[in-house]
Amino acid sequence: MEHVRESTAGSQGRMVKLFANHFRVVSQPQWIAYKYNVDYTPDIENGNVRESLLSQHEALLGKCRIFDGNSLLLPHRLPKPKTELVSKLKDDALVKVTIEFSSELTPSSPDRLRYYNVLFRKYLRQVGRNYYDDVKEFGLCHPHLTYSICRLEVWPGYITSILQYENDVTLCADVNHKLLRMETAYDVIMRIREDAKNKNLDVEKQVAKELVGSIVFTKFNNKTYRVDAINWKETPKTEFKKSDGTKITFVEYYKRQYNVQVTVLNQPLLISKGKWKKSQQDTPHEPIFLVPELCHLTGLTDTMRKDYRVMRDLATHMRLDPEKRQLKLKEFMDTMQQDKNVQKELQHWNFQFDTQFLSFSGRILKEVRIFQGKRAVRQFQNEWSRETRSGPLLSVKSLDNWLILYTKRNYGAAFSLMQSLRKVTPTMGIAMRDAKMIEVSDTVKSYVTVLEKHDSSNTQMVVCVLSSDRKAMYDGIKKYLCVNCPIPSQCVVAQTLDKPQTLMTIATKIAQQMNCKMGGALWKVQTGLQNAMFIGIDCFHDIVNRRKSIAGFVASINEDLTEWFSQCIFQESGQELVNGLRACLQEALKLWYERNSILPYSIIVYRDGVGDGQLQALIDYEIPQIVSSLESIFNAQNFKLTFIVVKKRINTRFFVQSQGRLRNPLPGTVVDVVLTRREWYDFFIISQSVKDGTVTPTHYNVIHDTVRLSPDTVQCLTYRLCHMYYNLPGVIRVPAPCHYAHKLAYLVGQSIHQVPHQSLSNRLFYL
Repeated sequence: MEHVRESTAGSQGRMVKLFANHFRVVSQPQWIAYKYNVDYTPDIENGNVRESLLSQHEALLGKCRIFDGNSLLLPHRLPKPKTELVSKLKDDALVKVTIEFSSELTPSSPDRLRYYNVLFRKYLRQVGRNYYDDVKEFGLCHPHLTYSICRLEVWPGYITSILQYENDVTLCADVNHKLLRMETAYDVIMRIREDAKNKNLDVEKQVAKELVGSIVFTKFNNKTYRVDAINWKETPKTEFKKSDGTKITFVEYYKRQYNVQVTVLNQPLLISKGKWKKSQQDTPHEPIFLVPELCHLTGLTDTMRKDYRVMRDLATHMRLDPEKRQLKLKEFMDTMQQDKNVQKELQHWNFQFDTQFLSFSGRILKEVRIFQGKRAVRQFQNEWSRETRSGPLLSVKSLDNWLILYTKRNYGAAFSLMQSLRKVTPTMGIAMRDAKMIEVSDTVKSYVTVLEKHDSSNTQMVVCVLSSDRKAMYDGIKKYLCVNCPIPSQCVVAQTLDKPQTLMTIATKIAQQMNCKMGGALWKVQTGLQNAMFIGIDCFHDIVNRRKSIAGFVASINEDLTEWFSQCIFQESGQELVNGLRACLQEALKLWYERNSILPYSIIVYRDGVGDGQLQALIDYEIPQIVSSLESIFNAQNFKLTFIVVKKRINTRFFVQSQGRLRNPLPGTVVDVVLTRREWYDFFIISQSVKDGTVTPTHYNVIHDTVRLSPDTVQCLTYRLCHMYYNLPGVIRVPAPCHYAHKLAYLVGQSIHQVPHQSLSNRLFYL
């Protein structure tokens, strides 16, 4: 971009010395390398076996080589462009190995970095995309939980990547953990069968309820799979056709391929449909069949998540503060430096790493001023909850006609909530009449029946005091009130209202949420841009309809960013989001014009949910479509567009040194040098503070900018927008439009599964 051609770095703020979990590559090969594709006949799936078959020809290939399972990198050319070799399996079966020349890779080729990553990770155990040390796993069990559901293996591991940054190639290394439950899918099936003997349960339905949608791990090949269905008609004794046309049973296949013995022959099979890729969106995927006894469950159950002691113990092991994280990473690098095999492999390729954290300068931006009504609100440790409840809100809606629904046993909680709301609303300037309180039975049908009877066009709000956090109950109520009978609603579990010491705080929070959902506003910040519309876009993949994804689109419709237009787009997996954006843009701009009598001068889009591999697709396809849509809407009038990609899932961490210890940087810390990319207009911001563990920065990449925002302007603007999320009187990780879009897409994808009613589109009903 022309306006940042000389520099993408800003200058505002106080300078601070920072450290990062990056290690500079001080030496790397400078010679041309040669890439070869490798094929096996018959096909071999096991990566270790593939490498073993290849290593039988070390006399030809040499010791200096990098193999990723499908292709080979060598520092020298082979005598022939295509070489056919024969290798032996352990059972003396013969396999033909075909090695065919693909391309030359220069020292600066990006593809070489991929092979260097393979080389570096060679001695670590891979699970999905990350790498774990299988020697250091440890168990965790609590006697107060059932043995079958509490036992966990916590695998400490590392995420590593070698990339070219502003001036250097660096190794980014971070600590990670994998949770494996010490029970298999077959254990779950047997547990449910045992329970069904004493209860009138549909075993197949209960098994599907517990397993479908879960992620399982298979130790024989170190891979994870999503369970999409259960096949009760076939067993491990079933035959299937291999790629070479021969038939084999699952029992024989696992024994031959992985030397694993299946012991239970009458168990059903799990079905995984695999991952959908944009490049293969029209290609039907062959389902993967898995044997339950070989599939370990991963992650936490709802029971575990609700158990304070389990979560506390997990946090002790997994949530590392900066000092502990540095010690773990130092241990990792020392191990790599001291391991003779690793060093021998790295020396073949003339590879050396610095063992010290990378250091450089960052900047701390000025504290953002929060305005509530006519007064400026003071922040205390990056939050202002006390201030928001001690004076009038920015914009209030009177609460005149509303309902509180409760079950018989929760009348006390509902009445306490009403009394507390009476006490907290006057200070905030909210005029509130008493709600109409209605008793219901503890079923979705009862809630819906009562709402059908008592709803009127004047009803502003429905508050439901729920007996528990049952998902089915919440989903049923939300679906009815967002689709069939569009009224802003607030659900609260009765148990949260039982503690007198927190009741007033909870009532304040509920009152503020209800005010926002009815169209009110809590506070504002000054963005520094005039007549600018801000848009947030995020996607959520529907867990019920696996091939459906929901795009949340949220746009500000006034200059203070206190009113928002919201819409979601249902699309098939792999379909480009922009196919539904035109209607969203038109409606948002129409509402903006109605409120402001002028179209916005500039449009700033924050796009979440996009990986580095999708950036080019955005630039080539999505942005031109948005520009084309805006051209038709503005009809030759000038408009300016900035498109910023937001990335939360990153492994880079920043630290400051204070009193001889590493600590988290302060909120407002910006990094736009050293660890940014040469070809991008990008930066990092740490916007929030954390009490435990290490703070994770957010990465921003400006990929289109006709507004011509300077680095200082876009950084300050982005940080200010992190203060505008009305569900938290504090600073969040991403700009508010992004998080609103996420909340909308999440509610629709998790609970509603339908497009919300149009009448709710200018309300923050999804808070």
